[in-house]
Amino acid sequence: MFKGVKPIVYGGREVWPLIEGGKGVAVSNHMSSGAWAAAGGIGTVSAVNADSYDLDGNIIPQIYHGRTRQLRHEELIQYAIDGAVQQVRRAFDIAGGRGAININVLWEMGGAQRVLQGVLERTKGMISGVTCGAGMPYKLSEIAAQHNVSYLPIVSSGRAFRALWKRAYHKAAEWLAAVVYEDPWLAGGHNGLSNAEDPTRPEDPYPRVKALRETMREGGISDDVPIVMAGGVWHLRDWNDWIDNPELGAIAFQFGTRPLLTQESPIPQAWKDKLTTLDEGDVLLHRFSPTGFYSSAIRNPFLRELEARSERQIAFSMEEAGDHTHQLDVGVKGRNFWVTRNDLLRAREWVLQGFTNALKTPDNTLVFVTDEERAEIRKDQTDCMGCLSHCAFSSWKDHDDFSTGRLADPRSFCIQKALQNAIHGGDIDRNLLFAGHSAYRFKQDPFYSNGFVPTVKQLVDRILTGD
Repeated sequence: MFKGVKPIVYGGREVWPLIEGGKGVAVSNHMSSGAWAAAGGIGTVSAVNADSYDLDGNIIPQIYHGRTRQLRHEELIQYAIDGAVQQVRRAFDIAGGRGAININVLWEMGGAQRVLQGVLERTKGMISGVTCGAGMPYKLSEIAAQHNVSYLPIVSSGRAFRALWKRAYHKAAEWLAAVVYEDPWLAGGHNGLSNAEDPTRPEDPYPRVKALRETMREGGISDDVPIVMAGGVWHLRDWNDWIDNPELGAIAFQFGTRPLLTQESPIPQAWKDKLTTLDEGDVLLHRFSPTGFYSSAIRNPFLRELEARSERQIAFSMEEAGDHTHQLDVGVKGRNFWVTRNDLLRAREWVLQGFTNALKTPDNTLVFVTDEERAEIRKDQTDCMGCLSHCAFSSWKDHDDFSTGRLADPRSFCIQKALQNAIHGGDIDRNLLFAGHSAYRFKQDPFYSNGFVPTVKQLVDRILTGD
């Protein structure tokens, strides 16, 4: 029998312990987040390159005019601040004093601290807290405390939280509202898998969350400070043993994937339709993101092409050495690339198939692409606007000399372009569609039968029943 969840006090009022997961680049916007708060939960506006509107309510295209990456980066930061401020204000109005509004920031996004400061300065009294992951956001607690808002770090292990707590968070303990445990094998978007963890071997979240609570207790943090379970959450009844469990302390739940399929969700209809067709395994945990993190997205033709590109890859040496005894005579200019005999034969076969260009990677390998792919890669790298603090695809860095010092990696892609296109009506087969690994349950859950798409309020009410 489902125990049910009880309201918690957050942001000065009682709310359901249900958090909307923040989904960047305009996916968690004022409509979805405001409605989630109005239903009594904690809505999350993404402050990652949010949309702005003109006086007629039309989305303002994010077009860049700067001749250098640094100038375009400044434009991007201004777009990000202006967009997030508009989204927060609209969400706050929709909430009508119910629930709470958080913002979500990707710590690895370009200019993250400046964006966060800029948004908080212009939304006083509207934002209850900041969720933040993808990296080690040591400065998060300091910035939140400056603006009298709560902070909710997103971690995937007790070890990561311990490092954050000892270095910084203990100095602003009173503003720690919750710790979000994001399952690195099941969550959508960027995932916090460490080098010590096997991406092909998911671990049971219970012992990991129990270890996180023990770490929090070591720091003197009350059991009343919730751990938010994120990633793989669909039916609350599946988590019945976690509720009112003294080993875990207070538990709340984050829903990132289910809010995608609501009437208020701003994603295009084609994306919504795609969600109802997915089978288990159709969401891929991959490492093509230019952030360097693992991430999870629908395995559409866009991702399949990236997989195939990496498979058309051979190692090379700049001189004859070991089993690199053959000079590469296709895909490259000059004859100073030495490869194995087997790889030479593979390269010749790829060229016959139309993959006539060999592009260097930072790992002394070559990937083979078509003329069209090469042109697109080079254009996207040239057009970089610095959306990440470090970008493997373009070699951008948002500080010091503005370069990572590594060769730009053609095995990756422009994530800003792929996400902007996905949300703003681009071909869903040719762009990046983040989703959690439970997305296949849309097809199985009777709640969505006969093409039913709920309002956010209907979804929250359904979740509260255990389903």
